[in-house]
Amino acid sequence: MSVVHQLSAGWLLDHLSFINKINYQLHQHHEPCCRKKEFTTSVHFESLQMDSVSSSGVCAAFIASDSSTKPENDDGGNYEMFTRKFVFRPELFDVTKPYITPAVHKECQQSNEKEDLMNGVKKEISISIIGKKRKRCVVFNQGELDAMEYHTKDKGSKPITLPLDACSLSELCEMAKHLPSLNEMEHQTLQLVEEDTSVTEQDLFLRVVENNSSFTKVITLMGQKYLLPPKSSFLLSDISCMQPLLNYRKTFDVIVIDPPWQNKSVKRSNRYSYLSPLQIQQIPIPKLAAPNCLLVTWVTNRQKHLRFIKEELYPSWSVEVVAEWHWVKITNSGEFVFPLDSPHKKPYEGLILGRVQEKTALPLRNADVNVLPIPDHKLIVSVPCTLHSHKPPLAEVLKDYIKPDGEYLELFARNLQPGWTSWGNEVLKFQHVDYFIAVESGS
Repeated sequence: MSVVHQLSAGWLLDHLSFINKINYQLHQHHEPCCRKKEFTTSVHFESLQMDSVSSSGVCAAFIASDSSTKPENDDGGNYEMFTRKFVFRPELFDVTKPYITPAVHKECQQSNEKEDLMNGVKKEISISIIGKKRKRCVVFNQGELDAMEYHTKDKGSKPITLPLDACSLSELCEMAKHLPSLNEMEHQTLQLVEEDTSVTEQDLFLRVVENNSSFTKVITLMGQKYLLPPKSSFLLSDISCMQPLLNYRKTFDVIVIDPPWQNKSVKRSNRYSYLSPLQIQQIPIPKLAAPNCLLVTWVTNRQKHLRFIKEELYPSWSVEVVAEWHWVKITNSGEFVFPLDSPHKKPYEGLILGRVQEKTALPLRNADVNVLPIPDHKLIVSVPCTLHSHKPPLAEVLKDYIKPDGEYLELFARNLQPGWTSWGNEVLKFQHVDYFIAVESGS
C-alpha cells in the first residue's frame, strides 16, 4: 500500500512503495554454455513476472533479489534460470532538505525590499539599460530546482546515468502525423502476447497498446527500453492525434488530467511544450467519460488557472466541481520543500475534483455499489520525486469514492499504472529502465 497513514485531514503517501509493489521482475533461461554471456535483448518485448513485496517507512528502500534454477531442456540438459528484478531508484525520492530554506527565502525578501526602495532613485538609470532583466532571487522553475537539488547531492564515486530530460518520445509523435491514417476497419489496438514479440516503432503509432497479461513486459523503442506494467494500456500521441483513444470504444469512470499549463517558468526553461486554455478545453472529455465519471485535474497555484477550471473548463464539459484537494510536498524529515509563504514557489499543488453531469438518465456502471461522497479540502502529503512532474498516485486515495472494477484513464501521463489506460506524448517517459535498478545473477 502506498498509503502510510490516513487521518481526517488526508493521507500520507509513500510514492516509492507504490512503484515498487509492481515488482518488475524478469525470468530468463540460458543454456550452460551461454551462462557467462551478458544479458541481451534480441527482441523488442520480453515477459516479466510479478510477485509481491513489502514496504516500510515513507521512502522505504527495497532490496533487489535474484535467484536461479535449472529446468531441463528437451535434450535432458539443464538451462540456467536467471531472475533480474527492477526497482525504482530510491535516491530519486531522497529529499533530505528543503529546496529553498526559510532563511534563504527571508534573505531574498529583504534583498527585494531594499531593491524596491531604490527603484525611485534608479528609475532614470534603468531607462538607459532597459534591455537588461532585473535579477531575481529565484529564477528557476520547480523542475530545475529539483534537478539542482538532486545533482548536488553526494552520490558516491559511481556516476548515475539517467535519460536526458528532452526525451525523444514527443519526436515520435511528430513522425506519426506524417503517416497515412489507419482505415476505420483496421485494428485500433495492439495487444502484447505472453511470448516474446518483435515490433517496430510504426506498429505503435495511432493505436492503443495493451498489456492484458499478468506479466510486466519490456518494450524497446528507438533503442531505449521501457517497462510496461501488467494490465496496463497506453496511447503515445499528442493532442492532435487522440482519435485512436476515441475509437477504443471505452468510457472511463475516473479521468485524471495533468495539463501542461502555460506559465512564465515553463517558457523560461523550455522544459516542455504547453497548451493554451482553449486547447485544453478542446479535449473530448464528454466522449471519454462514463456516466457519473469522476474528473480530477492537477492545477498550478495560479488563481487564473483555478478560475478557468471552475468557471469555464468544467462547465464546458458538463462537470460539477465537488471538491478541491492539495498535494503537500515535504522532505524525508517532514519539512516543506519550499517556505509556505514563498511568493515564487509553493510547497503544494491543487487538484480540482468534479463529477460529470449527464443530461439524460443513463445506467451507471456497478450502480448497485455505494461509494462515499467526496469530501472537500483533503490533503495528500508525500515526499516528491526529484524528477519534474512525477505526480503521486491517486488510485488508493480515490478508492472509497469510485466504483470498483471501473475503467481508469490518465491524460498527459508520463508513466503507466496497472489497471489504467494512459495517454500523452511522453507517456512512457518515467518507465525508462534507467530510472530503475536492475540486478542479475546466476550460478
